[in-house]
Amino acid sequence: MSPPRRAALFGGTFDPVHNAHLALARVALEALALDEVRWVPAGRPWQKERAITPAFHRESMLRLALAGTPEPGRHVLDPVELARDGPSYTIDTVRELAAAHPGTVWTLVIGQDQYAGLHTWREWRALLASVQLAVAARPGAPPAADPEVAALPRVLLPLPPMAVSASDIRARVAAGQDISALVPPEVARYIEINGLYRAPIGS
Repeated sequence: MSPPRRAALFGGTFDPVHNAHLALARVALEALALDEVRWVPAGRPWQKERAITPAFHRESMLRLALAGTPEPGRHVLDPVELARDGPSYTIDTVRELAAAHPGTVWTLVIGQDQYAGLHTWREWRALLASVQLAVAARPGAPPAADPEVAALPRVLLPLPPMAVSASDIRARVAAGQDISALVPPEVARYIEINGLYRAPIGS
């Protein structure tokens, strides 16, 4: 019998996708011996207070970025949350993916900030019973979490030492600054051609 397929769920607004996202996905592929990373752009993130860029732009930028990876076949864009009405909850996504891909072992990849607030997620106990958990950890900064969450198993992924954030990229574009070192070239061109992030932005 062949071993079960191993996949990671990597969700986020990806507004825009940037080089640190891609570096973390590569780390997860190798460190967790994954068959694929499944990128899931959020439709309506329930914990985001700022307005986010329309889904078709975020999905288009993500498709461009993934097509340029060294192993595009191991990076899969899944629009499951973009097609869903209402807020995006990870537990709903995990249930849909588990039903669509029986036998796959799923790992949820999240950052330290998400880990710290994981106890506020909808049905978080059921979520962590359904997936393995991998947390991107910054060097020298052990991830902190609610005690009940912290008591559960997780794998730490070394976060690439890259000072990149989507909010910084949006601010740089609004200020007319160069972002070519922060995002894939195709994404930088897409942002320029479509005039994204030029208006005043939220936090």
